Amino acid sequence: MSRTEIATLGEFGLIERLTGDITPLQESTVRGIGDDAAILDYSGRQTLVTTDLLLEGIHFDLVYVPLKHLGYKAAVVNFSDIYAMNGRPEQITVSLGISKRFSVEDLESFYSGLRLACEIYGVDIVGGDTTSSLTGFTISITCIGSTAEGHAVCRDGAKESDLIYVSGDLGASYMGLQLLEREKAAWDGSGDFQPDFAGKEYLLERQLKPEARKDVIKALEENGILPTAMIDLSDGLSSDLLHICKQSKVGCQVYEERLPIDYQTAMMAETFNMNVTTVALNGGEDYELLFTVPLHQHERMNGIKGVHLIGHIAKEEQGCYLVTRDGQEMQLRAQGWNPISEE
Repeated sequence: MSRTEIATLGEFGLIERLTGDITPLQESTVRGIGDDAAILDYSGRQTLVTTDLLLEGIHFDLVYVPLKHLGYKAAVVNFSDIYAMNGRPEQITVSLGISKRFSVEDLESFYSGLRLACEIYGVDIVGGDTTSSLTGFTISITCIGSTAEGHAVCRDGAKESDLIYVSGDLGASYMGLQLLEREKAAWDGSGDFQPDFAGKEYLLERQLKPEARKDVIKALEENGILPTAMIDLSDGLSSDLLHICKQSKVGCQVYEERLPIDYQTAMMAETFNMNVTTVALNGGEDYELLFTVPLHQHERMNGIKGVHLIGHIAKEEQGCYLVTRDGQEMQLRAQGWNPISEE
């Protein structure tokens, strides 16, 4: 594969090469890349905006993360934030900090994953910025979406006796990360190293190529269900559920036996001598949806595939607890990913 130095194209030449053939998919995109600002028209819908910053060495390791996968994931994690507000992602802006070790072809690979995600989810790339970096690869993406007026779902609406649901399964992405880190530690730098990934493909996919749960948002709408509170699982179930409880001023009870855990996750947890419940509660980057629903909508929820009832909302003074399989109550603690920890 040939290598083109970024300096030979310049900033605007690079932008043209990466984005010159992008065609808008959304009617709300009046003008995208190529001017001082994008022009968006939402015709009375409420606008949602979220921003995510990803730093090499903190959020991703290019030793084992392919650039195409990184582009896909960088887009999807932003889409997930919009879905968590019961919205639809429609546009993104992409800003990159690039060191000299990256070539034009490297960035084209990153953008191929980014654009694939945008095509699958129907999202337009409408702008961004590029600059040089002395600290590795930096990615900042802002996602803009919309929702019908009165249909946005925040974290502060959970009420006593609401039911707690989560989509998909828990802890797989975290175990995929542990697997990648194990193989990285075993690699001696030689080019013929063969990592041991057999039978663990699901875990790798959940870490390297997560999906945002637009299917769950669609199913809730089709069944006439508007959650009272919702969040996407980026930091871990315990941490994110505690966000809902704190902002809603409520307590909760979650049942260990109801936590959805994939077989590969359980097997890898055993391999690493980890407690699988701890993994399910505290593993980050699942990007599943955690939400609360009024008790009277329980039967409607039964018709939605891929979501699991894991507990209920309680009074604030009752606290936030995990009920173990043997009936003991253990206080939930925020032990998931902390983006500004000292470590």
